Amino acid sequence: MTQIAKVHAREILDSRGNPTLEAEVTLADGSFGRAMVPSGASTGTKEAVELRDGDKTRYLGKGVRQAVENVNTAIAKALEGFDAADQAGLDRRLIDLDGTENKGRLGANALLGVSLANAHAVAASRRLPLWQSLIEVDAAIRGAAAPASGTPARPSVAGRSQAQPLPIGQRPSAPALPVPMMNIINGGAHADNNVDLQEFMILPVGMDSFSEALRAGTEVFHALKSVLKGHGLSTAVGDEGGFAPDLRSNEEALETILEAIGKAGYKAGEDILLGLDVASSEFFDNGKYNLTGEGKRLTPDQFVDFLGNWCAQYPIITIEDGMAEDDWSGWKQLTEALGNKVQLVGDDLFVTNPKIFREGIERGVGNAILIKVNQIGTLTETLEAIAMADANRYAAVVSHRSGETEDTTIADIAVATSATQIKTGSLSRSDRVAKYNQLLRIEEQLALMNPGAAAKYAGRSAFVSLNK
Repeated sequence: MTQIAKVHAREILDSRGNPTLEAEVTLADGSFGRAMVPSGASTGTKEAVELRDGDKTRYLGKGVRQAVENVNTAIAKALEGFDAADQAGLDRRLIDLDGTENKGRLGANALLGVSLANAHAVAASRRLPLWQSLIEVDAAIRGAAAPASGTPARPSVAGRSQAQPLPIGQRPSAPALPVPMMNIINGGAHADNNVDLQEFMILPVGMDSFSEALRAGTEVFHALKSVLKGHGLSTAVGDEGGFAPDLRSNEEALETILEAIGKAGYKAGEDILLGLDVASSEFFDNGKYNLTGEGKRLTPDQFVDFLGNWCAQYPIITIEDGMAEDDWSGWKQLTEALGNKVQLVGDDLFVTNPKIFREGIERGVGNAILIKVNQIGTLTETLEAIAMADANRYAAVVSHRSGETEDTTIADIAVATSATQIKTGSLSRSDRVAKYNQLLRIEEQLALMNPGAAAKYAGRSAFVSLNK
């Protein structure tokens, strides 16, 4: 019996010591699910609203008691007796109950916590790993479970008819483990240093398995620590577990990482590729991109050239938020200049919102979307955004937030949807490593399900559409 018997929430702490919401869903058969909601530091203006109390005398105004109260009263009452197996229906009920475009009345953090906890409870009831249970949820959203002939089509969360789904291609026959995008040098809003760009990442694509890719990334991380010490630089870490040295320029971060890759015994451009999260909305002002650490103030044209020169000089395969979220013309220029060579990921631009993402697709900007569950606020809408990416040949990168918890749901989402990449921080801080450890468990489960065959790892195939 998958009817909901109880919904409960509480206030807990995230990895930055800020309050966040934890939700629990209990079913009539005793099955139980729990989820914790992440929080971002660098946020897009169009993200769903994270409800905070604003009481400066308590947690500096960042408490979430109102969101918790909303779960324990209005949401709990609305979901009592609801069939938890109907994830899309549950998420629709949550959205309708909130009644706002940005989920600002009850709070996206309240809705998301319950939505994810529900998925965990259903998986427990079915005695399946979460990723395996989510495969069926994902298939239904992709239109595989359209209503029978003569049955009225039920609107999906994004307003599409399930009887007329987006033209989505076949999912891979077996789930694949994603390429980890490991943020090993932090800057921007994630660190207190002179580096303007927010993240410098490594992507171990040349390995045959996720576990070997994780080992390679870990060895480079430790080699980088040694390199930084050798240069007399700090090895303190930022919000996402990467190092936050006070480097002389953004380019020095790339050079230092290349040195660490070599020191660890790997080849940059073959075994390991590089990635950037520019987070350019953070330094876009009055039509210019202000690289304060380098004393540069660049027009959109100049900034496109700046990034293009880096891509020609370094083995960069992915750039996130290369242009500001409101600089649509700049995004178009960047896509035309680099879109067939480099993955261009929209984070602040698309905010995991199917409606906004559709506009980006129609405008022809970017070629990938970053998927953050708390940007949109329900599991169904998250899966719809991934499905839309697949339908339009955009890559989907499942991502954490800078304020995280020990929750590992995003690892299961990445595998269930066969997303080719996951972005979940560096190789330190247990809130980041927890996701990598969950992927190791899933890799083992997949291998046990197919004796004699290793679990598939996306590796270089994640970027087959690019000419680099």
